[in-house]
Amino acid sequence: MSFLSTLRQWDQAVVCVDQGDVKTALDIFLNIEEKNSKIFFNIGCLYLADNNFEAAEKAFDWSIGKDEHLAVAFFQRGITFLKKQNFEEALADFSNAFRELRGNNLIDYKLLGLRYKLSASEVLHNMALAQAQLGEWNKAQESLLSALNLKPKFRHVDLALEAILKQKLFDLVEMRPGLIFKPKKHHVAELEQKHYLGTAKVVASVVHKDEFSGFAPLQPQTDDAPTTPKAPEVLRALKGEPHTVLYEFSPETSGELAVLPGNIVFVLNKGDDNWASVIFNERRGLVPYNYLEPLDITGSSKQGQNGTLRGGDEIPAPPFKEPPARPIRDLARSNSPNSVSNEAERSEEYPGCVVKVHFLYTVVITAMPGDPYEAMLEKIRNKLNLPASALSLSYVRSGERVTIGESDMTTVWHYMRKGHLTLWCAQSEDPKENLPKVHQALALYSYEASSSEDLQFCQGDVVTVLSKVNADWLEGQCKGKIGIFPASFVQSLHKD
Repeated sequence: MSFLSTLRQWDQAVVCVDQGDVKTALDIFLNIEEKNSKIFFNIGCLYLADNNFEAAEKAFDWSIGKDEHLAVAFFQRGITFLKKQNFEEALADFSNAFRELRGNNLIDYKLLGLRYKLSASEVLHNMALAQAQLGEWNKAQESLLSALNLKPKFRHVDLALEAILKQKLFDLVEMRPGLIFKPKKHHVAELEQKHYLGTAKVVASVVHKDEFSGFAPLQPQTDDAPTTPKAPEVLRALKGEPHTVLYEFSPETSGELAVLPGNIVFVLNKGDDNWASVIFNERRGLVPYNYLEPLDITGSSKQGQNGTLRGGDEIPAPPFKEPPARPIRDLARSNSPNSVSNEAERSEEYPGCVVKVHFLYTVVITAMPGDPYEAMLEKIRNKLNLPASALSLSYVRSGERVTIGESDMTTVWHYMRKGHLTLWCAQSEDPKENLPKVHQALALYSYEASSSEDLQFCQGDVVTVLSKVNADWLEGQCKGKIGIFPASFVQSLHKD
């Protein structure tokens, strides 16, 4: 199932929830083949509102399995366990929710599509209720006192503290029923096909009772009429050649453009890499040219002069159901004037690539995608003021450091993401001596980043150690981010 199909069903289910038709919304959510963490969360919330606690628990399990850092999913599953009177499991989930807040007083999920702010005081409030149910009154009092020191402050925390001092239970804090994750508005807007040219209307015609609604009104027949119809003026005035989209195309990069079958796009130019720069709905981007078909605005290719189909076929052949293979964009040919994909990316995003080089310190250079190894080494040498013969470059592939040879730069450029590339540089006569042994370490304590160069991680995370900065600091990678951290915070998982 494509992303657009999932998005369409998700939007239909949200409309049903807004209209109060929870049963239909559940059926739509359950029929989605590729459910993400947000959709499983929505299913759990609908089951929880219907007091179907077993089904709600399973749905929240799937949601947390898809995104183990979704604090609001832990919060909702904790409420489910409380209502099932599984107080120990509820206490564990509220503790996990508080941990995923990562020291913040609240998390606003509005940007993710959920109009709800999960506050730390609400999590501590429900945690205290679970502790009270287990008879741990002192711990419950400590949790509520911690909640009083947080902002924003809520009246229910004061009431709960008064009840705890009397060793009485208090009410549970819950999300309002009907709150679910909604898809982003601009994604939903792309589902509707837009009429780029609008609908034609006859304003004046020399033909009596002319009701033609095409691009141009009917014209009277003359003896010296042209053999082929005249191209519509509205299409000739637009920039580019009109093409019809044959297959649905979902973009994978910011320079590509999403289109649907039947859309009319205007091709500005076509490169040798089989990508075309097009305009659609006043937006410019890249689309595979083999997904397009030139639009014959005269209709002469499909009809003869007598109005019949050419070749004697009364019914045209059906279109292909499977789209062709996605063409490969050649980064090595970025300097070629015929490479449309590179030309569009450079003109609309940035003139080159930002390369971050980790040495004894970190430096930044700019390069053009596809630059050879010698050119890259020369730029880094000038930046570090060191001889090129004493430098060697490497990059990380599948968690391991790989030395770059003179013929490997084409492969390295495939690891560029959004115009950024990260390399490592070492100074040694023997390149093998430059590369510290890449190994994994276990975080003994949580480390919170205090600057953009720091690497933040939690206790129990596995950190890939990339290099040694000095006796007290290491450079490593965790959860897709790279930075420095104290060496005393981790323990190696490898035995020397």
